[in-house]
Amino acid sequence: MTPVQRHRRLITAVGAIVALACSPAAAQAARSVNAHPSPYPAAATRSLVLPRARVAAKKTAKKPRKPALKGNPARALLAFEAMRQRYQITGSPLYIGEPFSYLWPYSQALAATVTMANIPKLGVPLGGQLHERIVGLAAYLDTDNSGEPEGVYTSTLAAFDGTVAPPTGPGGLKYYDDNDWVALELVRLYKLEHKQPVLASAEAIMRFEMAGWQTSPGLACPGGLPFSNGAQNTERNTVTTAPAAELALQLYKLTGNAQYLEFAEQAYEWVRNCLLQPNEMYSDHISPTGVVEPMLWSYNQGSMIGAGTMLYQATHNGVYLYQARRTAAASLAYFTLERLNSETPFFPAVYFRNLMYLDSVTHDPPGPRLAQAYVNYAWAHLRLSGDLFVSGSPPSPQLLVQAAITQIYGLLSSPPSTYF
Repeated sequence: MTPVQRHRRLITAVGAIVALACSPAAAQAARSVNAHPSPYPAAATRSLVLPRARVAAKKTAKKPRKPALKGNPARALLAFEAMRQRYQITGSPLYIGEPFSYLWPYSQALAATVTMANIPKLGVPLGGQLHERIVGLAAYLDTDNSGEPEGVYTSTLAAFDGTVAPPTGPGGLKYYDDNDWVALELVRLYKLEHKQPVLASAEAIMRFEMAGWQTSPGLACPGGLPFSNGAQNTERNTVTTAPAAELALQLYKLTGNAQYLEFAEQAYEWVRNCLLQPNEMYSDHISPTGVVEPMLWSYNQGSMIGAGTMLYQATHNGVYLYQARRTAAASLAYFTLERLNSETPFFPAVYFRNLMYLDSVTHDPPGPRLAQAYVNYAWAHLRLSGDLFVSGSPPSPQLLVQAAITQIYGLLSSPPSTYF
């Protein structure tokens, strides 16, 4: 048995769905993916630009007949196939990185896969790819941050580490925003396949998010979610708190648990009270002493637009929809294509998804039109041979970028009811 075959067998043995239930047994299964010493550098950190690694050539196989697709669905499929061929490790459900990708880009590859599965009449079976994404996700699962000194983490609840968990990878910090992105996709996957362990995993992440709420009265503007569960983390962010509200609202819709709605209202109002600017857009984060970082990012606006829209749907309170529309109008005026192109495509992908979700309720067309213009530009100016997309300075192909462009094309090809 070759090393690749052995790795594949061990991954398969984890069990795609059971491993997501965040139980000790699931964690042990996920950690048994590879018993060899970790090849990670000792000081691995989050990075936007992933290293360009060479993927082993795959055996030539007979190509399946391509579906007769045109327009956005065809381009979505080309981008998705390029992502799989360029970044997925041969014989493994994981993607290249150091040696594996961080959870952040992995979460977006998961999002791209779920989005593709929601395109009507795609003509390509994606059940195997969905299964692989779930099996790969189990490799990031950590139930207690075991092996780290006591006091390093503020929370040891089961959730997904920012890097592949021990013993295969170094594990470490759990990022609240990354876990938001993962759980939102688990909810979408549950809606596709109706498998209870997937919903249970999303609810486990929700418990991690809710336990992270910052209640210390010594904080300026108490409340909000920090960037990570590191004990030295001091910021509370829009990007952690607003997507957690969206997750809570999706779970409330599925379960009827009133605690989720209560948390969503609390999280949404905290962002408005502590980070809303006079221009109806949202700052990035606030420090313990009350210093606000006023930088405007598109994904922060998008997450609050989406949270407001979902709160309106859950409560029928028109104030939420009014607030979402005001932020959408301000964002559309501010985030020109030039500004959006200066951000990593992951940010606009989140922005467009939420803006188009609002449009599905209010029937305003700017969201889809702007998203279409964005990917048209990317197709013409940011695409390499092999349908790889680039971003950054200098421009380089990255898993995070490829997954984001795939998502936008996929969203433009899908009904809005599948966005969340």
